[in-house]
Amino acid sequence: MYLLIPGRHQLLTRFQFHYIQRLIQNGLEKEKDVFGKTIGITENIEAVVFAVTSANHSNTRRNPLPFYLRAIAIEDFGNALNCPTYMYGIDDVGQVPNFAGYTLKRIQHDSEGLFHCTPANTIIICSTPVLNMYHQLGFTILPAELQDLTTWQHHTPMPWDVVEHIANSHHWQKDPFVQEHMHASAYNVWRKYRCGEKVQMLFRDAMISSDGDLTETRDYNVYVRQMDEIAEMKYHDTAGFIQPGRIGDIGCAVGSWIKLACKDERLRESDFYGIEVSRYLYVLCQQRKENGEFINPFVFFSQKNAVTGLVFERNSMNTIHSSSLTHEIESYGSRNDLLQFIQNRYEELAPGGVWVNRDVVGPANKDQIIYCWLNDADGSNEDPYKTFSDKQVFSQYLSGLSTYARFLRFARDFRQIEGYVLEYSTATIHHKNYIITSLRNVMEFLSRKDYTDNWQSEMHETFCFWDFDEWKTNLLKAGFTIHAASRAFTNDWIVQHRWEGKCALFTMNNEQLEPLDYPVTTMILIGVKA
Repeated sequence: MYLLIPGRHQLLTRFQFHYIQRLIQNGLEKEKDVFGKTIGITENIEAVVFAVTSANHSNTRRNPLPFYLRAIAIEDFGNALNCPTYMYGIDDVGQVPNFAGYTLKRIQHDSEGLFHCTPANTIIICSTPVLNMYHQLGFTILPAELQDLTTWQHHTPMPWDVVEHIANSHHWQKDPFVQEHMHASAYNVWRKYRCGEKVQMLFRDAMISSDGDLTETRDYNVYVRQMDEIAEMKYHDTAGFIQPGRIGDIGCAVGSWIKLACKDERLRESDFYGIEVSRYLYVLCQQRKENGEFINPFVFFSQKNAVTGLVFERNSMNTIHSSSLTHEIESYGSRNDLLQFIQNRYEELAPGGVWVNRDVVGPANKDQIIYCWLNDADGSNEDPYKTFSDKQVFSQYLSGLSTYARFLRFARDFRQIEGYVLEYSTATIHHKNYIITSLRNVMEFLSRKDYTDNWQSEMHETFCFWDFDEWKTNLLKAGFTIHAASRAFTNDWIVQHRWEGKCALFTMNNEQLEPLDYPVTTMILIGVKA
């Protein structure tokens, strides 16, 4: 008879050890299942099997430890039991109703047939709602920590309760609660590899979701395609400022910028470090590396958050590059998060090193009130406020709206959750309709109006919170000097393909409309550490 224990197993407890050891020593005959029924099984326990779920996830609040650290702890835990212990990693495959069946098949496959777990030869130990999936397959379930199946109350702390306690403990290694409940096998791993400090950092991070992402509304298939399509342009804009040596790309997405930099003969002796907070994108980076897409072998990727702390050692980097990232910190975090990000980059650079930041930028005089003509004949003007549950249908609907109607929808949706109110009025002058609002509001719309595939995600983001002078001022406060080649400019492609014929900007002077040039859209800001 086998004992199968499914779970993420981020931490092991003393209770788990004594419970399993008692079952091994005393047998199963008198044990009661989760329904209070004596199971009456007389066979001896031949093996204990840990199914380690979310084995492909790490560095997130939900799964802080990588699989190899969990495996080290389980191996030590099992060595103290009087029974052979095995473990198998089970990748996260999303919300599927038959995950228990998938887990059993993975164990059979990965054990090369050693464990074909069935209700006849396996008892499940589980005290979370996951047990329902195994019960539906006919397995007997032992309750472990579970006290009441109807209320899901537990008579002793669960492993995750200890994890959450550590996250909020000032001195977790000496915390009486931790010492009482954490098994030595897990404690030793957590202490040696500083897992407690990692968990505390992850739990402090309000920007990132429990599964390690900035936003849950982004369509990554669209996002990745967009990043790849413009990677060459972004590299061309920044290549001249890269200093050879240790080169970091923060917010590296799928590694497109690093891939191009690896081909630069000038950088052939350099080491490249890609930092990406999104688990999904980090996995793609690793896959690309395994596929041999980077001609320089010295390319390393890490899943880290560059806001909450340093991602490189102090005074170690010759070049740090970031692109289309800093506005996301302001959007999904806070102004303090952005200021901390800037300071972190300064600390990481070696003397003479450069931070090359390419991103969107707000217009000068962004609070100026302007008149904006938007084309109301290039699409539908019928009910711009419809809602759709299907994302593709919603995208098609948005794409079919006129530029004017799309602004009306934007004005309602833009950072609504964050509490932003986009104030505007309308006027008809010489039979044309105009939006009257700040230049900042107009540029927020114009910069995003064509992103209909990712509309819900884009509505969280702000591009125009700082103009170029404000950006430079805040880098100077952090200690940087500003490279003379830093500049803000208007993206001609955007003007030609997205704005001309769609919108025109004006100021009102002596009751006459006067044309206003399209403002800047993009900056390349190079901070130098003296």
